[in-house]
Amino acid sequence: MYLKRCSDLLVLRHALSPTQKRHKMDIDGGGEDAEVSSRQVQVRFVTNLKPPYKVPQASISIPANLTRFGLSALINNLLQAANVEWKSEPFDFLIDGELVRMSLEEFLLAKGIFAEKVLEIEYIKAIVPRKEEDPSLHDDWVSAVDGSNDGYILTGCYDGFGRIWRAAGVCTHVLDGHSGPVTSICNLMPKAEGVIDQIVATASKDKTLRLWKLGEEGSDDQPKKIQSFKILRGHIAAVQSIAATPSSDMVCSGSWDCTINLWNVNTSETDGVSIPEKKRKKDGRVEEPQSEGEALTTLVGHKQCISSVVWPERETIYSASWDHSIRRWDVETGKDSLNMSCGKVINCLDIGGESSALIAAGGSDPVLRIWDPRKPGTLSPIFQFASHNSWISSCKWHRKSWFHLVSASYDGKVMLWDLRTAWPVAVIDTHKDKVLCADWWKDDSVISSGVDSKLCISSGISVL
Repeated sequence: MYLKRCSDLLVLRHALSPTQKRHKMDIDGGGEDAEVSSRQVQVRFVTNLKPPYKVPQASISIPANLTRFGLSALINNLLQAANVEWKSEPFDFLIDGELVRMSLEEFLLAKGIFAEKVLEIEYIKAIVPRKEEDPSLHDDWVSAVDGSNDGYILTGCYDGFGRIWRAAGVCTHVLDGHSGPVTSICNLMPKAEGVIDQIVATASKDKTLRLWKLGEEGSDDQPKKIQSFKILRGHIAAVQSIAATPSSDMVCSGSWDCTINLWNVNTSETDGVSIPEKKRKKDGRVEEPQSEGEALTTLVGHKQCISSVVWPERETIYSASWDHSIRRWDVETGKDSLNMSCGKVINCLDIGGESSALIAAGGSDPVLRIWDPRKPGTLSPIFQFASHNSWISSCKWHRKSWFHLVSASYDGKVMLWDLRTAWPVAVIDTHKDKVLCADWWKDDSVISSGVDSKLCISSGISVL
């Protein structure tokens, strides 16, 4: 039964081991609240986690005033009773598929759940970083990160260089060629093993895209400086965002000239128009001949700067713009099949979640919005998360989870979200200024960078 008398507390006390009884004050929340609470709820804890994370499935009676912290302490006590070497770790809890972010009693009343029978509570690992790596320093603002390959991280910087990092503080390559800030960086072969055969694309305020072959790594104390093998020209203003097809044979770019260009990616240095003469740079080094490529086609429709492009399927491109719109483009026809007016300048965009079909976007207010374009007749967001305090600069879905995404903001915060609750499940506060970009790395880490010129890695995040 949902409502119990004080005498039922004895049921829980008898169910606890001596070790658990010592932690009883922590479980109840301690102090006067534990004394005042006389309501009990009969529960059974279940999980999809593998041993040693499983607790006995027998039902027990617990105080209804427990929050997720008290529930987490209870689960740890039960696990410790079965394994004296168990080390406590945080857990989260789901009731009917929704994360509990208040006391059990408040949650049940808010959801209209009457626990006249045994209440089933699922527990999962809490989504919080277990470790913060030492920051990797740059010489200027870091405007772009890419964590799509588990072996290394890509960064783009306002000093005009792209960089490849094998680990925190370990830079193996410097991409040298742009004459303006690097605004976007993209791994064209994220599933390839190692760095030698990797192809990387970059975009810049110098109006160009460049393609790079990484090759052998440099030494730990002296990263290898490489130049691009192809320059893609065609935009008449700064290029803000780039994205590759899943097959990595094409790239699209969004620009301040309000257009989206589509480019063929041919890894041959001889493809395209060759630049036969060698160019001598200011420091005396000689550049090898490069080839230039032209756009295959141009998508026209946006009225202001295109801030973000995503290419999740070969036939479909998504774009976001300062003209307040998000568009979905049919690559074959060059026409937009969806045009959503969001009422705000849009800074960032990503596609993921359930069936890789949900649209996440952030812009010139503190709200992260999620749309489901599969639902006909409405363009209203299905989720709105409003915990940031300033513009949202970046958002990224987790590659393997339908529920989780990360956002970054000018408020200096990086937030981790789970669609099953309206509050962030974790807040990363390692930056000292505006955060300009964020991504997932290795499925259990978040990478982020910004105005403080740091690449920060927060690891040990148990999403899966």
